[in-house]
Amino acid sequence: MSLSLCVAQLNFVVGDMPGNAQKIIDAARSAHAQGARLLLAPEGAICGYIAEDLLLRPAFMAACDEAVQTVARETAALKDLVIVVGHPVGGDARGPSVTISERHNAASVICNGQVAATYAKQRLPNYQVFDERRYFVPGQGACVFDAGGVRVGLLICEDAWYAEPARQAKAAGAELLAVINASPFHQGKGAEREAVMQARARDVGLPLVWAHWVGGQDEVVFDGQSFVIGADGEV
Repeated sequence: MSLSLCVAQLNFVVGDMPGNAQKIIDAARSAHAQGARLLLAPEGAICGYIAEDLLLRPAFMAACDEAVQTVARETAALKDLVIVVGHPVGGDARGPSVTISERHNAASVICNGQVAATYAKQRLPNYQVFDERRYFVPGQGACVFDAGGVRVGLLICEDAWYAEPARQAKAAGAELLAVINASPFHQGKGAEREAVMQARARDVGLPLVWAHWVGGQDEVVFDGQSFVIGADGEV
């Protein structure tokens, strides 16, 4: 199994959906020019991870949807490049607010100008700086897609800290796990992440790519350090 992939390890800005979409488009063009068949943009890349109560605004959610469509439209010429983009999904721009029952922390799989699939995060953290249950409801089931002839199972951050989502992806035919993240930095966090992901890769017997941000949002710092782990758990 062989797959050329890139990670859009970039500094995305809260609320700048057009600007964030353009960063992903630029990264996609660069990745395609280098021969990549898969580009991973992190969790929440379209709108910023610490969007907080902006997620309650229908116009904000509609702008996120439009930004995802812009990425699809502007990368249509990049044949056979699969792009994974993290973003919130749900809500009705015609209503006065967005109810939590309609909203997910999601990622869309884009290829040849189309959104081929959308995955909803299953495990929602609600501790320390995390407040995802205020805004989202958990998704259900695996999302497995083809990139360059490889079956890729998609997970979002906290999903990969638990065994079941990865096992679901493996059962659905995944040959590689792609984990997009917004994981705040603290001392020792890098080693902690690697240890957990090594255990996850060994548990399901699949290689794993862990894709992250750089930059800061409010009191949260994202430290990059994206990595790839083999099925044997070796980084």
